Amino acid sequence: MMMAVPGGTADLLSKAVKGRSLWDDSRRRLLANKAAIAGAIVLTLMAVIAFIGPVFWPHAYDHQYQNQLSIAPTLESMHWLGTDIYGRDMVARILVGLQISLAVGFIATFVSLVIGVTWGAIAGFAGGRVDQYMMRFVDVLYAVPFIFFVILVTVVFGRQLFLIFLAIGAVEWMTMARIVRGQTLALKQKEFVEAARAAGVKPFGIILRHILPNLIGPVAVYVTLTMPIVILQESFLSFIGLGVNEPLTSLGQLISAGQKEFAYPWLLFAPATVMVVTLFSLNFIGDGLRDAFDPKDR
Repeated sequence: MMMAVPGGTADLLSKAVKGRSLWDDSRRRLLANKAAIAGAIVLTLMAVIAFIGPVFWPHAYDHQYQNQLSIAPTLESMHWLGTDIYGRDMVARILVGLQISLAVGFIATFVSLVIGVTWGAIAGFAGGRVDQYMMRFVDVLYAVPFIFFVILVTVVFGRQLFLIFLAIGAVEWMTMARIVRGQTLALKQKEFVEAARAAGVKPFGIILRHILPNLIGPVAVYVTLTMPIVILQESFLSFIGLGVNEPLTSLGQLISAGQKEFAYPWLLFAPATVMVVTLFSLNFIGDGLRDAFDPKDR
């Protein structure tokens, strides 16, 4: 004779049998990572301030106060971080510089994400000669110096801001492609992919429905670790004079200008501090995602 199980007990037993999914476990581990959460909060606040702050700040980033050249940081004059050698307010310029640095980070990373994931998934799933030809093409591009490619784009199309973003993203996709290819090679041997093949699902459908959803974890980790690299690359380009055009600026360009004026240390320390906080926040988020999705720690 079978005993009836109360509804509440049945629900508890059902949940116990089902357990937590991998996504639930990863989310729990990520939320428990205080450094990652702090990095996400700081980065969000910085992004909000960078894009909304200039609307309310009384000084324009390109306005020159001829009677207030190289003023030290002070609250009385409303130049909280001082002015540069041309009399431009440093708070306004840092806000615009942070806008550019974050924009290049997101746009260039998105470009590398789209190209790299598509290229790597197709190469890994197709295998054979297709895989060899596609990855040898990546190896050839790896041999081309990054700075040479950016200079070529700059000479042909001019120093247009959006093209600089695309040029950086068009370089970073190669590492993304290699990572996705390696993961795809492992995934296509799994039982659920074999079952999809046996069911008559076309290769493109298998990639979209079964391969790509299982790549979200490692791809998300790499994206957060790519953004600091992209921001540093744009800063390097601005540092050597191949970045954005004046009066528009970026954090790298502000740091480059500040290191030439040692008599006015705030011109270097203020943008450098913002750059360091931004990069640390992104790295904390990337480390948190890596720990959350790492199967060895489950």
